[in-house]
Amino acid sequence: MTSVITGDIIKSRGQTNPEVWLNTLKSALSTLEPDNTLWEVYRGDSFQIEIKDISSSFKASTYIKAAIKMIKGLDVRLAIGIGEKTYQGKDVTESNGEAFVYSGETFELLKKEKQNLRIKTKSQVLNDELNLYFKLALITMDNWTINSAEIVKLTLEHPNALQEDLAKRVGTNQNAISKRLKRANLDEILALDQMYRKKIRCIL
Repeated sequence: MTSVITGDIIKSRGQTNPEVWLNTLKSALSTLEPDNTLWEVYRGDSFQIEIKDISSSFKASTYIKAAIKMIKGLDVRLAIGIGEKTYQGKDVTESNGEAFVYSGETFELLKKEKQNLRIKTKSQVLNDELNLYFKLALITMDNWTINSAEIVKLTLEHPNALQEDLAKRVGTNQNAISKRLKRANLDEILALDQMYRKKIRCIL
């Protein structure tokens, strides 16, 4: 069983220099998965990545969203599919199986429903529950400022760093970091990640 995230960049065509978001996206994907046969950017602003540790797929989605929202005016749509993998292609977009089908189907649904994060597994009960949690979380995540997105990304990269350490990395003080973390509702997002991991383990 594996997980696949299919996504695209919202309002990418409004950017005069696509290299800005393209380099950011590729950097985020390669951070999550150093094996570049497991992720691909295609059709300009669309991408797909396989996350073999399925319990990490929400955290991976959060990381991608934070990276992209550090760029003014941009956001990202993300569809998580979890299921079996029945065919390994030479790159991720040639592979196949439930996870890939679920992710692709859910991605098309995102555009229709104008929601930026959804999941599909073989359990409809689990899908309904997690998608409700995502819908609530997106009230915050869709409205992250550049500073909020930056501190979320940095915290995910350095989970054991103290606020003082994060402050040094971004050139500010500990009090400013604390405020940014609160505005980003990162504690709640991380609590959702822990709950997500427990729920996902139930379908293994």
